Amino acid sequence: MNTRVATAVMLTSALALAACQKKAPEELPPAPQATATPAPASTPTGPAVGSMEHFIAAVGQANTVVYFDTDRYNIDAEDSAKLQTQAQYFSQYPQVNFTIEGHTDERGTREYNLALGERRANAAKNYLVSLGIPSSRIRTVSFGKERPVALGSNENAWAQNRRAATITIN
Repeated sequence: MNTRVATAVMLTSALALAACQKKAPEELPPAPQATATPAPASTPTGPAVGSMEHFIAAVGQANTVVYFDTDRYNIDAEDSAKLQTQAQYFSQYPQVNFTIEGHTDERGTREYNLALGERRANAAKNYLVSLGIPSSRIRTVSFGKERPVALGSNENAWAQNRRAATITIN
C-alpha cells in the first residue's frame, strides 16, 4: 500500500512540475535595430565653476587673501584692488556662495583675536557688498589665532597670519 501511495505522490508531483514548465514562444521577438550612438557630451576641461580651484584660476592665488596691519581691520588700497578682482568673479558667477575667514596672529588673548578676526572678515564682506555682491551670498567666520598659515613667533609669520581669506562654498 505504501508503494502505491508513494507512486501516486510521485506521479502527481511530476504532473505538477510539467504544468509549471514554460513553453517556447510561437514567434521570436525581432532582433534589436542598430541605432546611431550619440557622441559623448564634451566635458569641460579645468575645474568646475564655483570650486576653489576655479576661483583661484580666475582671480589668482594672491587675490584670494587680504592682509592687515597689527591690531587693524581697515581695507587699504592693495586690499581694495584684491577685493575688486573678487567682486568681478562673484558678479560673473552669481550662483557661487562663499565664506570670508578672519584670522589673526598668535599675540593677544583668544577672545580678543576672535573679535579682531570677525572685524577683519566683516570689513572684507562689507567692501564686497559695497561693490554690489549680495550679502546673502557671503558668510563670515572668525578663527582668531587658531589656524595659522605660518608657524613662528616673528614679524614675517605674524604678517602672513593677519588675514581675511575668501573660500568658495560651491
